[in-house]
Amino acid sequence: MSLTAPAPKATSEMTPDELAHATGEAMYRSDRASQWLGMELQEVRPGYARMTMRIRDEFLNGHAICHGGLMFTLADSTFAFACNSYNINTVAAGCSIEFLKPVSGGDTLTAEAQEQVLSGRHGIYDIRLTNSAGEAVAMFRGKSAQIKGNVV
Repeated sequence: MSLTAPAPKATSEMTPDELAHATGEAMYRSDRASQWLGMELQEVRPGYARMTMRIRDEFLNGHAICHGGLMFTLADSTFAFACNSYNINTVAAGCSIEFLKPVSGGDTLTAEAQEQVLSGRHGIYDIRLTNSAGEAVAMFRGKSAQIKGNVV
Protein backbone atom coordinates (compact mmCIF):
# COMPACT_ATOMS: atom_id res chain seq x y z
CA MET A 1 0.00 0.00 0.00
CA SER A 2 1.35 3.42 -0.95
CA LEU A 3 0.47 6.57 0.93
CA THR A 4 0.54 9.79 -1.02
CA ALA A 5 -0.08 13.34 0.07
CA PRO A 6 -3.46 14.73 -0.93
CA ALA A 7 -3.45 16.91 -4.01
CA PRO A 8 -3.09 20.59 -3.11
CA LYS A 9 -6.26 22.65 -3.31
CA ALA A 10 -6.70 25.14 -6.10
CA THR A 11 -6.55 28.70 -4.76
CA SER A 12 -10.20 29.14 -5.79
CA GLU A 13 -11.16 26.31 -3.39
CA MET A 14 -9.27 27.71 -0.37
CA THR A 15 -10.83 29.59 2.50
CA PRO A 16 -9.45 33.11 3.05
CA ASP A 17 -7.33 31.82 5.95
CA GLU A 18 -5.96 28.92 3.88
CA LEU A 19 -5.13 31.29 1.02
CA ALA A 20 -3.37 33.72 3.37
CA HIS A 21 -1.36 30.83 4.86
CA ALA A 22 -0.40 29.46 1.41
CA THR A 23 0.58 32.94 0.25
CA GLY A 24 2.69 33.51 3.36
CA GLU A 25 4.48 30.17 2.95
CA ALA A 26 5.22 30.83 -0.72
CA MET A 27 6.52 34.34 -0.04
CA TYR A 28 8.70 33.23 2.87
CA ARG A 29 10.32 30.48 0.77
CA SER A 30 11.43 33.20 -1.70
CA ASP A 31 12.27 35.92 0.84
CA ARG A 32 16.03 35.57 1.14
CA ALA A 33 16.45 38.85 3.05
CA SER A 34 14.01 37.95 5.84
CA GLN A 35 15.50 34.48 6.13
CA TRP A 36 19.09 35.80 6.22
CA LEU A 37 18.19 38.25 9.00
CA GLY A 38 16.62 35.42 11.03
CA MET A 39 13.04 36.65 10.78
CA GLU A 40 10.40 34.02 11.46
CA LEU A 41 6.87 34.19 10.12
CA GLN A 42 4.69 33.27 13.10
CA GLU A 43 1.20 33.87 11.72
CA VAL A 44 -0.57 35.20 8.66
CA ARG A 45 -4.29 35.77 8.11
CA PRO A 46 -6.17 38.02 5.68
CA GLY A 47 -4.85 41.53 6.34
CA TYR A 48 -2.66 40.41 9.26
CA ALA A 49 0.85 39.05 9.85
CA ARG A 50 3.16 38.51 12.82
CA MET A 51 6.93 38.00 12.62
CA THR A 52 9.78 37.81 15.11
CA MET A 53 13.49 38.57 14.90
CA ARG A 54 16.22 38.05 17.50
CA ILE A 55 18.58 41.03 17.77
CA ARG A 56 22.06 39.69 17.04
CA ASP A 57 25.25 41.54 18.03
CA GLU A 58 25.88 42.56 14.42
CA PHE A 59 22.50 44.40 14.46
CA LEU A 60 23.77 46.89 17.06
CA ASN A 61 24.77 50.43 16.10
CA GLY A 62 27.44 52.70 17.60
CA HIS A 63 25.28 53.28 20.69
CA ALA A 64 25.09 49.50 21.34
CA ILE A 65 21.34 49.44 20.55
CA CYS A 66 19.50 47.89 17.62
CA HIS A 67 20.03 49.81 14.39
CA GLY A 68 16.78 51.51 13.39
CA GLY A 69 17.14 50.28 9.82
CA LEU A 70 16.86 46.69 11.01
CA MET A 71 13.75 47.49 13.04
CA PHE A 72 12.33 49.14 9.91
CA THR A 73 13.20 46.03 7.87
CA LEU A 74 11.33 43.73 10.28
CA ALA A 75 8.29 46.01 10.15
CA ASP A 76 8.50 46.26 6.35
CA SER A 77 8.70 42.48 5.91
CA THR A 78 5.73 41.97 8.22
CA PHE A 79 3.81 44.64 6.27
CA ALA A 80 4.58 42.73 3.05
CA PHE A 81 3.16 39.47 4.39
CA ALA A 82 -0.01 41.18 5.63
CA CYS A 83 -0.77 43.12 2.46
CA ASN A 84 -0.03 40.15 0.16
CA SER A 85 -2.26 37.82 2.21
CA TYR A 86 -5.09 38.08 -0.35
CA ASN A 87 -2.88 36.50 -3.04
CA ILE A 88 -2.72 39.68 -5.11
CA ASN A 89 0.81 40.96 -5.74
CA THR A 90 1.15 44.04 -3.55
CA VAL A 91 4.05 46.43 -2.99
CA ALA A 92 4.78 49.32 -0.67
CA ALA A 93 3.79 52.75 -1.98
CA GLY A 94 5.09 54.55 1.09
CA CYS A 95 5.87 54.02 4.75
CA SER A 96 7.10 55.71 7.89
CA ILE A 97 8.31 54.66 11.33
CA GLU A 98 8.40 56.21 14.79
CA PHE A 99 11.03 54.84 17.19
CA LEU A 100 9.79 54.80 20.78
CA LYS A 101 12.35 52.86 22.86
CA PRO A 102 15.85 51.47 22.33
CA VAL A 103 16.25 47.74 21.81
CA SER A 104 19.16 45.78 23.30
CA GLY A 105 21.15 42.97 21.76
CA GLY A 106 19.80 39.51 22.52
CA ASP A 107 16.21 40.79 22.73
CA THR A 108 13.58 39.39 20.39
CA LEU A 109 11.33 41.80 18.53
CA THR A 110 7.82 40.96 17.47
CA ALA A 111 6.13 42.85 14.65
CA GLU A 112 2.36 42.67 14.24
CA ALA A 113 0.83 44.10 11.07
CA GLN A 114 -2.87 44.92 10.97
CA GLU A 115 -4.77 46.19 7.98
CA GLN A 116 -6.56 49.45 8.75
CA VAL A 117 -8.14 50.18 5.35
CA LEU A 118 -8.31 48.36 2.03
CA SER A 119 -9.95 50.47 -0.66
CA GLY A 120 -9.64 49.45 -4.28
CA ARG A 121 -5.98 48.76 -5.03
CA HIS A 122 -4.67 50.66 -1.98
CA GLY A 123 -4.35 49.75 1.68
CA ILE A 124 -3.09 51.22 4.93
CA TYR A 125 -1.39 48.97 7.50
CA ASP A 126 -0.15 49.68 11.02
CA ILE A 127 2.73 47.60 12.34
CA ARG A 128 3.53 47.57 16.06
CA LEU A 129 6.98 46.39 17.13
CA THR A 130 7.35 45.13 20.69
CA ASN A 131 10.29 43.84 22.72
CA SER A 132 10.38 40.61 24.75
CA ALA A 133 8.67 42.40 27.66
CA GLY A 134 5.74 43.34 25.39
CA GLU A 135 6.63 47.04 25.38
CA ALA A 136 6.03 49.00 22.19
CA VAL A 137 9.42 50.02 20.75
CA ALA A 138 8.31 51.38 17.36
CA MET A 139 5.22 52.04 15.25
CA PHE A 140 5.31 51.72 11.46
CA ARG A 141 2.63 52.73 8.97
CA GLY A 142 2.67 51.42 5.43
CA LYS A 143 0.62 52.26 2.37
CA SER A 144 0.24 49.42 -0.12
CA ALA A 145 -0.55 49.30 -3.83
CA GLN A 146 -1.75 46.17 -5.63
CA ILE A 147 -0.06 45.35 -8.91
CA LYS A 148 -0.68 42.66 -11.54
CA GLY A 149 -0.31 39.01 -10.71
CA ASN A 150 -0.70 36.58 -7.86
CA VAL A 151 1.70 35.18 -5.30
CA VAL A 152 0.49 31.56 -5.67
